[in-house]
Amino acid sequence: MSTKAPAIVLLSGGLDSATVLALAQSEGFEPLALSFRYGQRHAIELTAATKVAAAAGAREHLIIDIDLRVFGGSALTAEIAVPKDRDQAAEGGIPITYVPARNTIFLSYALALAEVRDAADVFIGVNAVDYSGYPDCRPAYIAAFEKMAALATRAGVEGRPVQIHTPLMRMTKDAIIARGLELGVDYGLTRSCYDPDEAGRACGRCDSCRLRLTAFAKLGLDDPAPYAGR
Repeated sequence: MSTKAPAIVLLSGGLDSATVLALAQSEGFEPLALSFRYGQRHAIELTAATKVAAAAGAREHLIIDIDLRVFGGSALTAEIAVPKDRDQAAEGGIPITYVPARNTIFLSYALALAEVRDAADVFIGVNAVDYSGYPDCRPAYIAAFEKMAALATRAGVEGRPVQIHTPLMRMTKDAIIARGLELGVDYGLTRSCYDPDEAGRACGRCDSCRLRLTAFAKLGLDDPAPYAGR
């Protein structure tokens, strides 16, 4: 029986969440990975999440089914074109790849699992530096959710509130990759593209791909993930 403290790690199969999983392990936690089949067009990420969890030796990996396509409203859950070659510096506002309330939904499931598994810690790979302007990736949001969790759970009202860890919050994408490589993360297993092809190859042109490719280039490295036309 492990003596390490359990921690719920939200694992999408992308670069950031794979790094967070490794960081949780490096801090002495035993990760319980949690992923979601939520109707996303890029279901290849769940295959990636399964591989990442297995490679890390996660004690448990749960995949929860939620159908957010019922709501739509996002290029990731509806028949809406994923923006390509977008000038992020010139365009303001929240992009159409934002999935309404996604992190709130995911963190709520993580909170429930934490109570059942007697875990006092939840890790999520949100980032307020290299991100696309999503409102649920900001420090104020995480602080508000953590406060709500302390009020809305048995553990919280008994004085054992769950802590939401956001180790990537202030890191640039290249710094995230560099730290992950130090921890032995195999980024060839991860998938981050918003619009991969049928073979699961990244498009190289969506916001997520461009952030990722730019970060690897800053480090003088090639992204080991597969890209269409490469």
